[in-house]
Amino acid sequence: MSAFVIDAFEFSRLKERREGDVSIADMARLSAESVNKSASLHWTLQGGADSLNHPQLILTVSGEIELMCQRCMTPLKFAVESESVLILAKTDERADEIDILLADDTVDVIVGSKAMNVMELIEDEALLAIPLAPKHDICPGNAVLDDLMSTKKASPFDVLKGLKQ
Repeated sequence: MSAFVIDAFEFSRLKERREGDVSIADMARLSAESVNKSASLHWTLQGGADSLNHPQLILTVSGEIELMCQRCMTPLKFAVESESVLILAKTDERADEIDILLADDTVDVIVGSKAMNVMELIEDEALLAIPLAPKHDICPGNAVLDDLMSTKKASPFDVLKGLKQ
């Protein structure tokens, strides 16, 4: 994965904005989950501050990734549409303090750095957006499986009853 490194605090202070596309093949962990490695995701990163003046990053990731359906083992297209508000802290202890202060599940408090790899943030965001066990609502081409499921099997008790007679 090609690194895109920022000083997270300076990026937030200057309210910078960057966006781009990244190939799924360039993200090892996400690539391992994907059937189609040639697809890409679009991302946007916006710096700023929250209402209490904590530095923050707003990361959006969107696109389509093909996952393997865990029911029928065929590809499943999954739309990634994710936005995260990341409040920056200088230390783990300060991150915990801010998290308690905000008491808001819609934001994540993370430890920022002067050398933050944005591509890792993007990959993390995409991984959190995909389901743990992806499944089609209705699996395609499962007529044979549907027939097997609808065929009534003889009850073991009916078989025993037949043997008694």
